[in-house]
Formats: sequence, C-alpha cells, structure tokens
Amino acid sequence: MTTAQQPRDRADACPGALQTHAAADGALARVRIPGGTLTVAQLRVLAAAADELGDGALELTSRGNVQLRGLRPGSEPELGDRLAAAGLLPSATHETARNVLASALTGRVGGLVDVRPWVAGFDAALCADSALAPLPGRFLAAFDDGRGDVAGLGADVGLLALDASTAALLLGGVDSGLRTGPGGAVALALAATRAFLDERARQGGTAWRLAELTDGRARIAGALGQPGAARVAVPGPPAVGPAGAVIQDDGRTALVAVVPLGRLTASQAGVVAGVGPTDVQVTPWRSVVVPDLPDAAAAAELSAAGLVLEPASPWLRVTACAGRPGCAKSLADVRADVVRAVAGGDLPAGGARQHWVGCERRCGRPAGEVVDVVATGRGYRIGTGT
Repeated sequence: MTTAQQPRDRADACPGALQTHAAADGALARVRIPGGTLTVAQLRVLAAAADELGDGALELTSRGNVQLRGLRPGSEPELGDRLAAAGLLPSATHETARNVLASALTGRVGGLVDVRPWVAGFDAALCADSALAPLPGRFLAAFDDGRGDVAGLGADVGLLALDASTAALLLGGVDSGLRTGPGGAVALALAATRAFLDERARQGGTAWRLAELTDGRARIAGALGQPGAARVAVPGPPAVGPAGAVIQDDGRTALVAVVPLGRLTASQAGVVAGVGPTDVQVTPWRSVVVPDLPDAAAAAELSAAGLVLEPASPWLRVTACAGRPGCAKSLADVRADVVRAVAGGDLPAGGARQHWVGCERRCGRPAGEVVDVVATGRGYRIGTGT
C-alpha cells in the first residue's frame, strides 16, 4: 500500500500557450509539443513569435516542450492566433494537458517499434475527448520504443515496448503488469489516463500527479483489468542524451544538437529550420534532432550557430533554472554564472552532471543523480542528491 502526499491546497496553475504565467521578466507561455515533433514551418512560427512578441528566444523544457518568455502585455491573443494557424493549438480546452514524451530518434534509429503513431493517436484522441480536458498540467504520458530513454522519466502513464509485438503499461514509472500489442497501445494509454482522472476525483480531485494518489498504481491497474504478466524493471533515466551525427537505419543522417541551457535564440532556430528538410524533434535533454539529412555536412552550420554536437561537451551535463532577471525568487544570475564556469573550465564537482539554481526550490531539476549548485546570496552551495 502506498500513502498519498499531503493534499494540494490549490489548483494546478501550470502555464500554457493561452494561460500564461506572470514571471519577473514578463509573461511566460508554454507550448506543448507532443513527442517533441515540430515541422520546420512550425519552428519558424515559434521563432518569429519569440522575436516579435517575447524576449527573442525559445526555452526548451525537460518535457520536450517550448516556452516563450518576456511576452509583452496583451500579446496572448496574438500568440494564440499564430499557434492555431500553425497547427500548434489543436484544442484550446486541452492545450495544457498535451504533455507527451517520446523516445528520441524513434522510427529512425534503433528502437523496437516506431512510437510516433502512438503519440499522434494519443494526442488526437485526448483532444477529442472533453472528459480529458481537466487533466492537470503536470500530468505526463511517455511512449518508449524499447531503448529505455524516456520510460524512467517519471510519467504518470507510459508505454514501454518489450519487443516488436508487446508493450508494457507503466503507471507512475512502474510496470503495471498489463500488456498490449502495438495496435492497442493508444487505447490502453487512454484508458489509464481516464482511470487516473476517475481515481483522482474519488480522492478529492486535488492531485496533480499519479504518485500523489493513495494506492494510485494498484487502483488504476485494477480498474483496467487483472494484470497477468511478470513485472519488468523499468530502465532509469539516462544521465545525458545523445549528441552529434547519428546514422539512421535507412542510411541517412540525423544531427543531434544540444542547446546550451535550453535557450534557443530566434536566430539559432532559423538555422535549425533552414537545415531540416521536413521536421525536427525537441528532446527532454534540451536538444534538437534534425533528421533525414543526406550526410553530416550541416553539423558545421549548427556548430557555428552556437549549438553543441560534441558528445564530450560539458554542456551535456549542465542544466539551470531561469535565475535572475527572469525569476524574482532567484538570488543570482544563474545562467550567466554557468556560462562563465563552462567557458573558464571551472565547473564544480569535477564537471559531473549538475543543476544550477537560484534558490532552494531547485526548479527544473532533472531526474536521477545530479549535483545541486544552489545560490545562497553569498555564492553557491554544492551538494549531491537524487
């Protein structure tokens, strides 16, 4: 039996594209990108919106979404119109609920199945079901093609391919024992999502995540049917994501470029869009995948724009919160301090995986083992935790 966390005393106020957050540097909008996939035309629309309505950059999040900061007052309707016209806002009522992760490079390199159809099917069905509009903005679904890159990222509902014909249903990042074939994957994930909402309502309707429900995993699994398979261990989250040139299964090349601190300027986004033939994928490791290229020649152009394709770069191991001036609670200009530390070769803890933050809230902290570098107002305190 598992015990729920203390009940939430306020509704989830996770920002969206229409429901913005008032940050210290202006309004912040979060655009959900299910599976992280954007057409190059959509990326250009986002870059133009950041340049003309915001602070000139896109923030890549640990859920493969995109944020626009520093939005000028009253710009939300125009932003919504731009996103809707680009196909980035298929449902105004569901826009904060569309949190879906997918394996990086799925369908192009490795993996046991191509989960892109799962992402598209799940998102379309979610948006078409009015009963799913109340999903909390923190709810997360994840579809892992068997490589084990997103299964361990703590999604509330997930699917992990075990072989080409079998997927395990994960609840709160743990195997439920329920199985499905590829053809039933979307239906099972949707059923689990609806069961989460039903159980959430039974327990007061305040939980933001499945882990906050008392016996949430067991109750939801029981509502779906009798688990019949032996549980499998779910792979833990990788410490870092991929980077560099990757040969696809079809012989073409995918370039994986890390965006330092996840801040992709409008100019850099334009370079990425100019390189990509059709689409790009934003990953949970704040990188962008440019697939289906004839070769790796475009790597030089991406590198010249300030993106990182070297797998040994310290930028693969460093993340940070917004810090000053974007956050009023921050005690330091965290990002500027990180840039100086990387440039000077002065990262603490021997350059181990680390997350720099401006206060004890430690916003944006990645999953897994990581060194915390916490601003105190008198410098930074360094410690290791999970």
